[in-house]
Amino acid sequence: MGERVYYVYILASKIGGTLYIGVTNDLIRRVAEHKSEIIESFTEKYDVARLVYFEQFNDPENAIKREKRLKKWNRAWKIRLIGQHNPNWDDLYPGIAGPQ
Repeated sequence: MGERVYYVYILASKIGGTLYIGVTNDLIRRVAEHKSEIIESFTEKYDVARLVYFEQFNDPENAIKREKRLKKWNRAWKIRLIGQHNPNWDDLYPGIAGPQ
């Protein structure tokens, strides 16, 4: 069995828009769930479905710690983090999901 991978991710409604931070062990599936809006949630209510940032971890404890830390950050820090890695706030989902 391969090593489990965990992701902390940030979704945005648009450039500089509403942000959502989450953690998952299946980034493609989880973002697809957000995009499909099948579950009534914060992301569905505010149309937050653009994957603008993610980090990869080898264990759930560190991923959850990082998620909690990012959630406590002020908005300016989160925006700076996204801008450093994804200056145009492009949706990264098509690049990780492959051909649909």
